Amino acid sequence: MAKPKTIFVCSSCGYESAKWLGKCPGCGEWNSFYEEKQNIITEAGEKKKVSATPKALTSFQGKEAKRLATGFGELDRVLGGGLVKGSLVLVGGEPGIGKSTLILQICNKIQGEGKVLYVSGEESAEQIKLRADRLGVTNEDILFLGETDMDVIENAITEVNPKLVIMDSIQTMYSEEITSAAGSVSQVRAVTARIMKACKQKEVTTILIGHVTKDGNIAGPRVLEHMVDTVLYLEGERYFSYRILRSVKNRFGSTNEIGMFEMQNEGMVEITNPSSVLISEREDNPSGSVIVASMEGTRPLLIELQALVTPSIFGMPRRTANGIDFNRLTLLIAVLEKKVGMLLGNQDVYLNVVSGIRIVEPAVDLGILLAAASSFKNKPIPTDFVAIGEVGLTGEVRSVNLIEKRLKEAEKLGFKTCMIPESNKKLLKDNYKLDIIGVRNIGEAIKRAGL
Repeated sequence: MAKPKTIFVCSSCGYESAKWLGKCPGCGEWNSFYEEKQNIITEAGEKKKVSATPKALTSFQGKEAKRLATGFGELDRVLGGGLVKGSLVLVGGEPGIGKSTLILQICNKIQGEGKVLYVSGEESAEQIKLRADRLGVTNEDILFLGETDMDVIENAITEVNPKLVIMDSIQTMYSEEITSAAGSVSQVRAVTARIMKACKQKEVTTILIGHVTKDGNIAGPRVLEHMVDTVLYLEGERYFSYRILRSVKNRFGSTNEIGMFEMQNEGMVEITNPSSVLISEREDNPSGSVIVASMEGTRPLLIELQALVTPSIFGMPRRTANGIDFNRLTLLIAVLEKKVGMLLGNQDVYLNVVSGIRIVEPAVDLGILLAAASSFKNKPIPTDFVAIGEVGLTGEVRSVNLIEKRLKEAEKLGFKTCMIPESNKKLLKDNYKLDIIGVRNIGEAIKRAGL
């Protein structure tokens, strides 16, 4: 009879150890090990030897991936053109962000393409039906299965032969072959492997909905993200209606694209022109406010930055950043003090990216400095002004990529003036209606902006 073996597994990264450890050697997490029992199966006799002959890569014929349109142009662009037949897509996001709502809308929009199997381990059929009624779902090809046992789910996939399978959520599914509880590292890994094998053989497109941890990462082992074809994160602030769908892994497209949605009563509504929405509530000529052009993949976004510089009542001035990296703000304020002589050592500096958007691109550096200088001197920047440029530690304004797309987006939305790096201005080929100002350093930029 097989003798059970006890091992300890890290819940964060899946690292296995023969004994309990306080700190995981694999990922560095503390108190993440839990006990798990495994059955050792012994086989009599020798294993059958299997041989395979490698072949030249050039001898294979490449096939173009067949895609299924989701009905959302924003989502199709993030996926690279739609859902690839037989692919495995993982969608993660915080509770209540709208994952299940978006997926249910997709099931409705592919009406006529084939059957959809919606497997839920968290909600009952009545709960799903209430949401479907609210969203106006009328697709009669949606079949519901409230089950968490993988054996039952695999049988249902074989019998129904659906076009699309939804599993909400992957952390609730379990396999009887594994003795640990549902949601553990071993269960998530084993269940995902079985889903991948079943759906790849039958070329069934599968969407997995996953929980996220307090750090914003998908719960479970990192191997889960390595096993699937595409990983999407649905992001957004709790007090804003806007949602951003971001691709962090895509074997069939770019990982730099984003899609923007707005959560309304009828569900997720895609925003085809995010720039006009993000700057729609801007006041007339306020000090400390500036428009910047940021690139998200191949899409330019015009976003409003707001800065507030006020005398500090404490001995240590505060620096607060919402929507950009705090360390980046501190660095840029130091450049402003050193290279321009603006004394901010006794001033609190607060920076906010409007509408809850998070920016990681350095091309907004020039806008951050101009907004801070505008608030400090209480001089407004014109409302038809856009700033683009990366700022170095010596105060130089460095060139940015895809400058033509940024300028065309600003021109389309009716802006009149755009400040860009001088090195970018020299390479411009097209003619623009914009008044383009080229600057070499931050001192020149503040002077040309009238600050």
